[in-house]
Amino acid sequence: MTTLMLALATAFVLLVTYPGPAMVAEAGDITAFVTDQSNRPIEDAVVRAMAVSGATLPVKPARETVDQINKEFVPYVKAIVVESSVTFPNKDNIRHHVYSFSPAKTFELPLYIGTPTTPIVFDRPGVVTIGCNIHDWMIGYIYVAETPYVGKTGRDGRIRLENLPPGRYIALVWHPRLQDAEEPTRRAVTIDGPAAVDLAWRLTLKPELRPRRAPIPGQHGYR
Repeated sequence: MTTLMLALATAFVLLVTYPGPAMVAEAGDITAFVTDQSNRPIEDAVVRAMAVSGATLPVKPARETVDQINKEFVPYVKAIVVESSVTFPNKDNIRHHVYSFSPAKTFELPLYIGTPTTPIVFDRPGVVTIGCNIHDWMIGYIYVAETPYVGKTGRDGRIRLENLPPGRYIALVWHPRLQDAEEPTRRAVTIDGPAAVDLAWRLTLKPELRPRRAPIPGQHGYR
């Protein structure tokens, strides 16, 4: 075999064995729609996708914020990735005392106004319930995920998880009032191209059990 013929044969083998960029599957998206037992859109439902096979992006911790505005945690539900740090600015004109006894993260920020100098690092996955020792109705949730593909639904009950590399995934949904455990919500998903995969959940929610805001004595309105 001549040198030219050998080179052509090698090039042919490489072309067949290693597909070019046009032949490589592109990243895709997951669009989720979450409703309750009455078929109404659910806000603040956390949807995450866990990779089972294929490549995945690394989890990149971020700096996040949960505000305290008008004696409420804003947002009510915050979805973050593990090792992210969260600050808790108090934007009210009274002091708050923020705490959590959740196994995923136990912490306490004693009475303060303004922004604490040291953020809280959430180094374990799970659901963290936060509260205020002064105002019983102030309850919020931080969902700490081990995957970069996580987000929460808006008022329309929809969320889009973007740029998932091709592969197989398990998608799950969680909400503070979810009647059952998160595990039964799992769905198998395959990403094999740029087209979005549509998922829908219909959840059974428990009644709202948050304490009511206390009325201000002798005035209209609440504390």
